Amino acid sequence: MIVDRVVVGVYETNCYILTLNDEVLVIDPGDEFNKIKPYLEGKKIAGVLITHSHSDHIGALGNFDKNIIYDFRRLKASSYQIGAFEFEVIYTPGHTDDSLTFYFVNDGIMFTGDFLFKGTIGRTDFPTGSKTVMRSSLKKISKFPNVLIYPGHGKSTSLDKERQNNIYFSKI
Repeated sequence: MIVDRVVVGVYETNCYILTLNDEVLVIDPGDEFNKIKPYLEGKKIAGVLITHSHSDHIGALGNFDKNIIYDFRRLKASSYQIGAFEFEVIYTPGHTDDSLTFYFVNDGIMFTGDFLFKGTIGRTDFPTGSKTVMRSSLKKISKFPNVLIYPGHGKSTSLDKERQNNIYFSKI
């Protein structure tokens, strides 16, 4: 599987395009569809995954068929296959109450949206955010094996690096 990162919008949101053979899965098309579109050309769009519903993560959704958009309303904590892509959904509230993490077990990668970043966590002071709930989500995610973390903003990291260096893991 190929993972491309396209940084979009004024908040520099990471939109990820996963490619497997002739299919793509888009994660968090936040804005600037013109930057995303070249990665989709000549490919079948299997689906669009949304980590949470903040506008900087969903701004370009209008460019996709609503029947292939998967968010908190359509996904629960479980295993899924959309097209050729197999993944697990992990419910990770704290930044928002609809925050989802997508775990591609076979590839050893997680897409965490604004739940977990390199060196920090997502803000908890927005409506539906909660420090207490965030701690529970961090505790849940800390039990997973070391994986590559692709966050909603900024550079990638690994779960081991975050467990060792992210101060918020020491507070759980």
